Amino acid sequence: MSAIVGVLVTAAVTPALALSGMAATNTINVFENLPDYLKIDQLSQKSNIYATRSDGSEALLASFYDQNRVEVGSDAINQFVKDAATSGEDPRFYDHGGVDLQGTVGGLVSTLAGGGTRGGSSITQQYVKNVLVQKCEVLTDAQKKSDCYDAATATTPDRKLKEMRLAIGVEKKYAKDDILRSYLNITGFGGTVYGIESAAEYYFGATALTLTLPQAASLVAIVNNPVKFQLDQPDSATNGAANGYAANKDRRDYILDEMLKYGKINQADHDAAIASPIEPSIHEPSTGCQTAAGSAYFCDLVVNTLQNDTTFGADEATRLANFRRGGYNVYTTLDLDLQNAAETTIKANVPDTYPGWDVGGVIVSVGVGTGKVLAMTQNKDYSQDPAVQATGANYTGINYNTNVDQGGSHGFQPGSTYKVFTLAEWLTEGHSLNERVDSRRKANWGTFRDSCATGGTVSFPGYNPKNDSGEAGANYSALESTIGSINTGFIGMAKKLDLCGIRKTAEAFGVTRADGAPLEQGASAVLGTNEVAPLSMAVAFAGIANKGTTCSPIVIDHITGTDGTAIPVPASTCTQSVDPAVAAGMTTAMQQVMTRGTATASNAATSPKVPMIGKTGTTDGNKDTWMSGATTKVATVVGVMSVTGDRDQRTTRFDSGTAATARHRMWPDVMSVANAKYGGDAFPVASGAIVNAVQVPIPDLRGKSIAEAQTTLEAAGFLFINGGITDSELPAGTVAKTDPAGGTSTNRGSTVTVFTSNAALVVVPDVVGKSEGEARTTLGNFAVVKNESAVSDPAQAGKVVSMTPAAGTGAKPGDTITIVIGKLAATPKAGG
Repeated sequence: MSAIVGVLVTAAVTPALALSGMAATNTINVFENLPDYLKIDQLSQKSNIYATRSDGSEALLASFYDQNRVEVGSDAINQFVKDAATSGEDPRFYDHGGVDLQGTVGGLVSTLAGGGTRGGSSITQQYVKNVLVQKCEVLTDAQKKSDCYDAATATTPDRKLKEMRLAIGVEKKYAKDDILRSYLNITGFGGTVYGIESAAEYYFGATALTLTLPQAASLVAIVNNPVKFQLDQPDSATNGAANGYAANKDRRDYILDEMLKYGKINQADHDAAIASPIEPSIHEPSTGCQTAAGSAYFCDLVVNTLQNDTTFGADEATRLANFRRGGYNVYTTLDLDLQNAAETTIKANVPDTYPGWDVGGVIVSVGVGTGKVLAMTQNKDYSQDPAVQATGANYTGINYNTNVDQGGSHGFQPGSTYKVFTLAEWLTEGHSLNERVDSRRKANWGTFRDSCATGGTVSFPGYNPKNDSGEAGANYSALESTIGSINTGFIGMAKKLDLCGIRKTAEAFGVTRADGAPLEQGASAVLGTNEVAPLSMAVAFAGIANKGTTCSPIVIDHITGTDGTAIPVPASTCTQSVDPAVAAGMTTAMQQVMTRGTATASNAATSPKVPMIGKTGTTDGNKDTWMSGATTKVATVVGVMSVTGDRDQRTTRFDSGTAATARHRMWPDVMSVANAKYGGDAFPVASGAIVNAVQVPIPDLRGKSIAEAQTTLEAAGFLFINGGITDSELPAGTVAKTDPAGGTSTNRGSTVTVFTSNAALVVVPDVVGKSEGEARTTLGNFAVVKNESAVSDPAQAGKVVSMTPAAGTGAKPGDTITIVIGKLAATPKAGG
C-alpha cells in the first residue's frame, strides 16, 4: 500500500509537470519509458469478405472476428457517449494525470477495510487494463494466454501499481480525447461485442453517432459489469420487456444522474431519459461463411486461402490471427452475375437431397487467362457445425469443388472430360486429328508404353472397356473419337503414346488428385478414373482455351487494411502447358464436340452464341455426369455426381428432368450469362500438320503369308483387316492383293484390307510378238479371239501386237484372251 501511496503523490504533480515541461525527477522516472504495446494503435477488428456486383459496387459476403469491433474516430462518437463514460466511470477524467486521487483513495480505503485491491480505476487505467488483456488475446499458446490474462486482471497491489504507473505514462504521451476515443473503441460490451460502434449496432441497430441519450447511458452501463448489466437477454428475476433489464436501468439511471450532476445534460433531458424504458433491438452480427448463402463454398475457399497461403503469415496460427483480428477488407474475384446464375440453375436442377442417394451438384467458373474464380456453388447448405450437419443430409462443410487441402472432398471421377489430356499428348507426340487407330473392342490390349514404369512398359490383362453407345468402329480417327467420345478410340490412341506422358500433360494443365496423391496413369486413367476436383478441371479447360497457357486459380483480387493500405495477396501464375499449335488442334476438335458431338445439347441451349469448346463425361454406370467447356473468356465445369453410393442417372428423374441431362440444362444457363457479359473470340485455326494425317506408303505384300502381311502393316502404323479369299494366280494362302493397293499412299493409321489367294487363276503367258499360230498354241488353255490392227512396220505384220488381259495377270482356264494381229497397211499409188 505504501508503494501505491507513493504513486498517488507522484500522480498529483504529473499534470503540472506535463504542462510546465519541467524535467522529471527520479520519483517519476518509472513513467518515462512507455511500453510499445501501450501505443494507441489499431485494435482487433472484424474482417470482411466482399464480391463485386454488376454495377461495380461491393456486396458483403461474410464477416469474421474474434472480437466484433469496428473502430471509429472521435467525430463518429456521439457526445452523449463520451459524457456518459466520463460522468459514470471517471468524472475527473479531464483533471487528473492518469490516476484519480479521490477515486483511488476511496478504493484504497475500501481495500484496506475489506482486503484485495478494487475500485477507483480511472478511464486511463481501464484503458491500460484492456490493452493488457488484448495483449493476451493474440497469444496462441493456451497456457501462456491463461497466465497472461491472470496477470492482467489479478486483484493484487502489484498489478494495481503497474496499472497506475502505465496509466500515468499513457497520459504523458497522449491527449485526453485520444485516450477516451481509444477506451471507447477497446472496451468490452458483453460477449464478443467490443467497442462502442459494434455495441450500438448490436444492441440498438444504431451507430455510435446516432445513439440517443438513454441508449448511450445504457451501453456505458454495460462496461461496469457486462454480465450483470447485459442487454441481450432480460433479467431472469423480472417479467415484461419494459422491466426486463432492471439491473441495467439502475446503472443507466445512475449515469444519467451523474451527467446531470456534472452539467453534461439539462434537467428536462435527464427526466425524459430516466422515464424511457430499456428497449434493446438485438441485431445479430453476420459471422462466418454460412451467412454467404449460395456463395458460402466460395467464401470457404477464400478463408482457406487466407489461412494457408504463406503470403498472409509464416504459420497457420499467425495467418488465422491476422485474418480474424486484422480488420481486413477482402475483395474477391467472385462475379455475382455468374454466381447468381449458377445458384439459380443448380437449385432448379439438382435437389439438395434425394431418397436413397447422396446426390451432389457443382458449378465452378474460371476466367480464361486470369485464373480468377468467377462462380462456385453446390447443391448443399453450408455449415461447419457438426450439430447442424447432423440435422440433415442437405448440410455439409465439405466443398465439393476443391481439393482436400482446400477444405474439399476426395474428388470425383471426371469421366471422358479427362480425355482432353490424351488428345493433347497425341498431338504433342506428332500425331494428327485425322490419323486413325485400331479402335476395335478387345479383351487384351497388350502392352502400353510407360516411361515411368520399371521396364518402360505395362499391361492390363482383362481390361475391356466398351463404348457408351456400343459403337464398334474399328478405325476411328482422333477427331472422330473426340467428337463422339469413343472410349476404345482413346485407348487405341494411348497404345501409341506414353502413359506417363499423358499423366504429365494433365499435371501441366494444373490437374492433381484431390486427395493429394499422385495422378494414376494406367489405361483406365485415360478414360477419367482419377478422382479430381471440379475446380482443377475448370482451370485446365481455361488453359486449353488460353492457347495452352494455364493460370493457377485465385479467389482474392485485393485486400486493404482498416486504414486503406493495400495488403499483398497471392497472384495467379501462368505457365505454358502445351504448344499453342497443339492447343489450336485441341480447340479445333473440341469446338466440333459442341456443334456435332456429345455436347450439342449444351451448345444449342446457350445464347448468345460465341465460339465455344467442350467435352462431356459420364462415369461407369452413369454414376457421375459432367459438362466442361469454355470460351476464350470463361471456362465452366458442371457436374452431377454420387457423393456416396451409386445411382444410374439415366434412369433417375429430378423435377427438372432426367438427372443425366441436368448438366445440359445448367451449363447453358451459366455460360449464357458469361457470353452476354464477356463475349468470346474465335479460337486459333489448327495447322494442316495438326489436322491432316501423315501420308504413308503401303508396302507391296503380294505373295507374302498373311501373318507376315499383318506384322508388316501394323509396324508401318496401319490397321490390318483380313479381307478373306480372292481369286488369284498366286500360291494358295499367300497375299493376292490389298485395298488400298501396295505402292500407293494413305493416312497413317488407316485400315488396309488384305486378301489371300485361292490359286484358282493361272498366269496369262506373254504372246506379244508371236505369230498367230504360235500364240494360239501358247494360249491353248484359253479361248482365243483375234482382232486386226493396221501397222506401218513390216516386221509387225502377222504378229501379235497386243493382248487382253495383259500378260502376267491371272485368269481362269477357258477365259477369253483377245489378241491383236498386225496388218500391213496398203501403199497408195503415185498420181500422174
